[in-house]
Amino acid sequence: MHDLKISLITVCFNAENTINQCIQSVFRQNYKNIEYIIVDGGSTDNTIHIISQYKDKINIFLSEPDAGIYDAMNKGIKLAGGDIIGTLNADDSFADNNILSIVAEAFKQSHAKIIYGDLDFVNSQGHIVRKWRSGQYSQGIFNWGWMPPHPTFYCDRELFHQFGFYSLEYGTAADYELMLRFMHHNRIKAFYIKKVLIGMKIGGISNKSFGNRVKGLFFDFKAMRNNGILFPTITLICKPLRKINQYFK
Repeated sequence: MHDLKISLITVCFNAENTINQCIQSVFRQNYKNIEYIIVDGGSTDNTIHIISQYKDKINIFLSEPDAGIYDAMNKGIKLAGGDIIGTLNADDSFADNNILSIVAEAFKQSHAKIIYGDLDFVNSQGHIVRKWRSGQYSQGIFNWGWMPPHPTFYCDRELFHQFGFYSLEYGTAADYELMLRFMHHNRIKAFYIKKVLIGMKIGGISNKSFGNRVKGLFFDFKAMRNNGILFPTITLICKPLRKINQYFK
């Protein structure tokens, strides 16, 4: 089997404080068959200048207004030519230099169409404050509020063309809905890498205010209802409860 090409997509907007660390994290990977795509939403700070310093190493760079992070991800996916699609957010970085090698090997060995792993939440001082340990996927576990961390989610590019892209109807839950659609509703084979793949900066648009959290619950419920979750109301209660032990691991 040939070396799988991984199309890695970074979406950014006014990310001058974090984009450099993110990009360097990509170029430190020892896996070389990477197509790196950056989709910028029309930044007005120093982001584009920082990205331009790496223009010889970035395969595709697009900067234009978009309808939010998931619209930008869809643009990147449609431009991608790799076998595998993954994303690395502008304020995230790989846990070490071997991550994409491990991901590629997992696809080869498992013959799965989806790979996911573990994630650490990191504060502005670089300290780990929360540990998301996914655990093995089994059919039906989404009914109990389970989900994998989206920044660790890699999948066969053809899944998007077969089952659809990120839907903008689900707001901040678009990533959750897509994983539900692929794994739970369409029963695509997934493989778990028991390793921290990503360091994720704490924060995020869905957690910024009470109003955003309420909207997030609405979008979660809609995603559950439309993808065959048995009892969405129960799942909606279970989903945040599952996160509590992430603070004590």
